[in-house]
Amino acid sequence: MKTKLSQLPAPILAGVVRETTASRAIAEIKNCVYGGAGMIDLHMSCLEKTDTETLKTIIDASKLPILALNYNGKYDWSDAGFSEEERTDSFLRAVAAGAAGIDMQGYTFHRPSVTGFCGEDKYSFTKGNPREIVTDEGVIAKQCEFIEKVHSAGAEVLFSCHPGIPMNCQQVVELALFLEKRNPNIIKIVTMATNEEEMIESFKTMTVLKKEVKTPVSYHAGGAFGNLSRIINPLLGGKIVFCVDRFCAGSTMEQLDLKTVKSVVDNFKKIM
Repeated sequence: MKTKLSQLPAPILAGVVRETTASRAIAEIKNCVYGGAGMIDLHMSCLEKTDTETLKTIIDASKLPILALNYNGKYDWSDAGFSEEERTDSFLRAVAAGAAGIDMQGYTFHRPSVTGFCGEDKYSFTKGNPREIVTDEGVIAKQCEFIEKVHSAGAEVLFSCHPGIPMNCQQVVELALFLEKRNPNIIKIVTMATNEEEMIESFKTMTVLKKEVKTPVSYHAGGAFGNLSRIINPLLGGKIVFCVDRFCAGSTMEQLDLKTVKSVVDNFKKIM
């Protein structure tokens, strides 16, 4: 039986793996295990091969549960060029290969939403042209159907949105409640913090999310002032910290060092 990511105690330290081959991915997974990760965040779009056999080889080599994602970016961050059908098919192959869950982005089945909001601007969270937010009922129905398909296959769904703009507490909470209706197992939202006020607002937002949203939420801000939220928000109740075991050319440089984060989290637990 697959480990349920949603039931792991928060904050979960996710070791991010962005590698090109199965052997490199397996090696990096082992590094993450020894670094103290509690789960693996596997970027399938970086892999040269994503057939079921290759994915199974990687997943079977991990003693940690794997969240499989396809953000359509190659190792060098260039566009991988997958269609939505190809991208969602990769999720199903990962589940068949044993992944505990998939990271399904908010724009799924509506590619125009990758770069900006499309639709009637009638919600607090649709202000400012956010990315990856879909309000079209037809698209939402397709997303819900796909989520149930993944659930039926025995895996979980992390539903992620990266609006790419600053958002206040009310906007983020209302967005999370809107996404929760799709029935994901975990919600991930990443906004922006361009100054100290927006950084502090992100801390407040996390405390309210924990109280108001039943589904576990991973929330932090990017941007010049967002990095602190990557570690503070998980300590305030966020579900997952996305970490890098060793930085390389393909890493997300804003993500945190796994060993440092483990030390911070372990010491915080002692204090609490």
